[in-house]
Amino acid sequence: MAANESSTKLWGGRFTGSIDPLMMTYNASLPFDRAFYAEDVRGSIAYARANTHTGILTSSEFSAIQTGLEQIEQEWKTNKFQIKEEIDEDIHTANERRLGEIIGKETAGKLHTGRSRNDQVATDMRLWLRNRITEMQGHLKDLLRVFAARAGQEMDALMPGYTHLQPAQPVRWSHFLMSHAESLSKDLDRLSEVQSRVNLSPLGCGALAGNPFNVDRRAIANELGFDGLIANSMSAVSDRDFVLEFLQWASMLMNHISRFAEDLIIYSSSEFGFVSLSDAYSTGSSLMPQKRNPDSLELLRGKAGRVLGQATGLAATTAKLPSTYDKDLQESVEPMLDSAKTVSDSLQIATGVLSTLSIRPERMRSSLSPEMLATDLADYLVRKGVNFRETHHVSGKVVALAESERMPMDKLGHEKLKAVDERFERDVMDVFDFERSVEARNAEGGTSRGRVIEQVRALEAKLK
Repeated sequence: MAANESSTKLWGGRFTGSIDPLMMTYNASLPFDRAFYAEDVRGSIAYARANTHTGILTSSEFSAIQTGLEQIEQEWKTNKFQIKEEIDEDIHTANERRLGEIIGKETAGKLHTGRSRNDQVATDMRLWLRNRITEMQGHLKDLLRVFAARAGQEMDALMPGYTHLQPAQPVRWSHFLMSHAESLSKDLDRLSEVQSRVNLSPLGCGALAGNPFNVDRRAIANELGFDGLIANSMSAVSDRDFVLEFLQWASMLMNHISRFAEDLIIYSSSEFGFVSLSDAYSTGSSLMPQKRNPDSLELLRGKAGRVLGQATGLAATTAKLPSTYDKDLQESVEPMLDSAKTVSDSLQIATGVLSTLSIRPERMRSSLSPEMLATDLADYLVRKGVNFRETHHVSGKVVALAESERMPMDKLGHEKLKAVDERFERDVMDVFDFERSVEARNAEGGTSRGRVIEQVRALEAKLK
């Protein structure tokens, strides 16, 4: 390493040979960790302020550092920051190099006293992710509000409920919506738990062993809005569990969004026709003019794999690491940045899709068939004192009869039903009523109108 190059690197003093140019690029993280410029400035100001109480900095030196760092933040914000690629390997080096140009290297050189890039980058990452989580919470709440609003407004629409992608029992469209809202609501709870572990301060732990100047870590944490400290300095600099936990949460959320997207993809197909996406979230074909493609939903489904892959990749990276900080941990930054953007964008797209799609209740209802009331037929006999296992068998015989005679179950008539089982009375024909069927499911959590309204109101109350 050349002498002038050595003097500009934060770690260059003991090196004499030049670094391979490819290694410089391979090692550099500024192309992506520049995203932390504001957090890096905030952390540096808080750390410098704390060092006025240790005697490292005078009040005038702190004032100069603060003014210089605030100028640097504005330069980044306005795209006026001049990067020097041969020097600026990461956001920390770039900011400190620029600070020296603004206020002089003598004072700027005191900023890093007792601090390492190990605790510095961990602080930047936690601050950045904390802010993104707050934004994601807002986006997720917006999506849940749309679920609640549509479920409340479209209570009358009945549709087939499916198991194994086969028609099973009639349900309310609103009940279907609330089933997905239930999963996403739990994701909101989990995200708050993740944030509580993200929002802990590692700053003031140095490279691994702690700070030798008795810096007040709690004062720094309070200034930066952290809820507390990471208690062990070795853990503080090497812990990326907070990133991995976020990525695992993100993969679960995207899994839920993907499943919802898959349902809507199916329901929007011409074979089903239950819903129609707005033009804003559909695309066409370059060859076939009639096509209306649900690309928004397919991308939501596809990006679930992307986020899961990033979580799996980071888990594999961190599983084999020795204590404490290793450069492998640099590989935690890009998955965090990319997954946070993917989740944020996906939540907003999902909200747009759901808030603008149209439903076709007549297609939903026309897809209901009397065979979906076979369980109701069994329940009819249960209410007359017959055990369910026997009634299940009887109802199955009725289904077989309808199939053999090639007519819907409700067209068989009382006489043919009575021939199957003499306990069927004339009122058995009342069973073949879809509205009656859904209203019969009135235990808590069921698809009856009252129970779905309860679910909607509980979600609305949670989101207030």
